Amino acid sequence: MRTRPPRTHAQRTTVMLAAVTALAAATVPAGAAESSPVGFGAGTTGGGGATAVTVSSLAAFKAAVTGSTAKVVRVNGLISLSGQVDVGSNTTVLGVGSSSGFTGGGLRLKKVTNVVVRNLNISKPLAPADGIEVQASTKVWIDHNSFSADRSHDKDYYDGLLDINHAADNVTVSWNSFREHFKGSLVGHSDNNAGEDTGHLRVTYHHNRFSNVYSRIPSLRFGTGHFYNNYVDGAETACHSRMGAQMLVENNVFRNTGVAVTTNRSSDVDGYANLRGNDLGGAATEISRTGSFTSPPYSYTPESASTVVASVTSGAGAGKL
Repeated sequence: MRTRPPRTHAQRTTVMLAAVTALAAATVPAGAAESSPVGFGAGTTGGGGATAVTVSSLAAFKAAVTGSTAKVVRVNGLISLSGQVDVGSNTTVLGVGSSSGFTGGGLRLKKVTNVVVRNLNISKPLAPADGIEVQASTKVWIDHNSFSADRSHDKDYYDGLLDINHAADNVTVSWNSFREHFKGSLVGHSDNNAGEDTGHLRVTYHHNRFSNVYSRIPSLRFGTGHFYNNYVDGAETACHSRMGAQMLVENNVFRNTGVAVTTNRSSDVDGYANLRGNDLGGAATEISRTGSFTSPPYSYTPESASTVVASVTSGAGAGKL
């Protein structure tokens, strides 16, 4: 039997580096370059392969996103808004580069289906406009956007960064950055809307970064929420399940946060929550009712909480596609 001569130091180093590289490649999630949504919004295609139209003015944008024919609208530059712009069905809205988007107002997806919004900067949505409002709509993917405001104004000066309401359904919120705001993401607008919302409001949040957002990360009424592999830093109250909502909170990281998960604040009826694999970082939990939602009805591969900070910090927000 032939024996192999001992490896040199250089050869051993090369082999070790190759092994480390392979391990890193195996543990880094592919989500930062996802071509389709994972989660409740799976199957959303937006404008698909329609020929893209590039716009750089508010008038051109409004004209480009109306109607339900398949369309891809590229936003080039930062456009000032007052109020909200309605986006039609079967639409992809895509920011150009790392600094395109909207300021002062936001986008509204009302009674539409199959909409993708990616790579936009959406800032300072003056009340009563949300940064993005998903209302009575289905099949929505909100991905790789940067939402922001400031904390120097009263909490009601700006509206929500991303609100989902009126029985909206099958939504995925992935790889976004939310920062410097009081009211992050509200799902289900009212305690009195059970008749419309019950059985709907199914939303997945994964690989999002919340930095210095006071609360609503998210706040969920009546619906079903899967919150996994997110990085929350600087919240007072993060995940809030209320009015019978079911929430699975899985493999997230919380830092400088007062309460990571609560089921018993602000509403007459508590929510339900299941927690697993989280790094709470010293944050409290207030779980009055443990939920039954433990197995999402879709395929996904959560990464360990130990790698979430690195992957979300490097991958979330506009300009990261």
